[in-house]
Amino acid sequence: MPNLSEHSLPVLFLILAIAGSIVWYAGTRITCYVDAIARRSHIGEAFAGMLLLGGVTSLPEVATAGAAAANGNALLTVNDLLGSASMNLVLLAIGDLLYGKNALTCVAGRPQTLMQGTLGMILLAAVGFAITVTDIVIPVVGTGVTTVILAAACVQALRISRRFERNTTWQVIDPPDVEAAESADVELSNGRLAVLTTAAAMAILSGGATLAMTGDAIADKTGLGSSIIGFTLIAFSTSLPELSSVLKALKMRRYQLAIGDIFGTNLFNILILFLGDLLYREGALLNQAGSFEIAACCLAAVLTGIFLVGLLERRNRTIGRMGTDSAMVVVIYLGGLAGLSLL
Repeated sequence: MPNLSEHSLPVLFLILAIAGSIVWYAGTRITCYVDAIARRSHIGEAFAGMLLLGGVTSLPEVATAGAAAANGNALLTVNDLLGSASMNLVLLAIGDLLYGKNALTCVAGRPQTLMQGTLGMILLAAVGFAITVTDIVIPVVGTGVTTVILAAACVQALRISRRFERNTTWQVIDPPDVEAAESADVELSNGRLAVLTTAAAMAILSGGATLAMTGDAIADKTGLGSSIIGFTLIAFSTSLPELSSVLKALKMRRYQLAIGDIFGTNLFNILILFLGDLLYREGALLNQAGSFEIAACCLAAVLTGIFLVGLLERRNRTIGRMGTDSAMVVVIYLGGLAGLSLL
């Protein structure tokens, strides 16, 4: 990897902007591709958003966390992933503001998304608990026991979500009549669709790797702590695919795809902790975390819970063009960020 720390701050921010633009464009395009895959494979819009879109848009976090862990920067690894979890939920609120005539949770409430959000809250709480206990390193493998358990729990959460997609126990009464816009990529052949999806995923991965190295260099240049850099600057940069894909999905009125993307990405972020632990060679990754990271877990869980309440109530209460729950998410996030800066 090139040593970007030799460049000046203006050059580093220019590189950050270029890489972010690549990630943004690829995130926009891949939304259409995943939408087409969901319709052709009949796997369900919410699950496609969670598994495919959420998995692909998590690739920048893979690059960021992997590079930071390999360089021995445990705090940047953990805080990028936890910061991204909160930032992703704010992105839903931004999408609600930009594209919603009604509250997003009013038109998007489905049992599948409720299950995804609930599983995400459980796992975020589990991460916070894991940080409070002393992790035990597994010989030879070199990872902590808790990150292995969390990874297995994430896989199980995906399986539960897939099964729940076909569950008819819970039904939405009087669902809103929302006509989804047609995708511009309907005419793509299956082979070309697969190639373009792979190309967009690789663009997100390479752009994310550049964001990782650039953010680490900016952290060195500015002298700011890894916690603040990881939770804000890098978390925002690596959340660009989610922002572009969410806005595109909402513009297409694929509401389940948008929410599944965010809830799925947050699940994958927890799974990526295991990858970071594999690459971190100085002990168990979560043993390096502390009160800042526990507070970050709590913040992400609270923001998820606010959206879940909105999805359960399905009330069209808005402030301007934004649902009241989205507005509350933004306010609590800003308050939480201020509190975290004190830590």
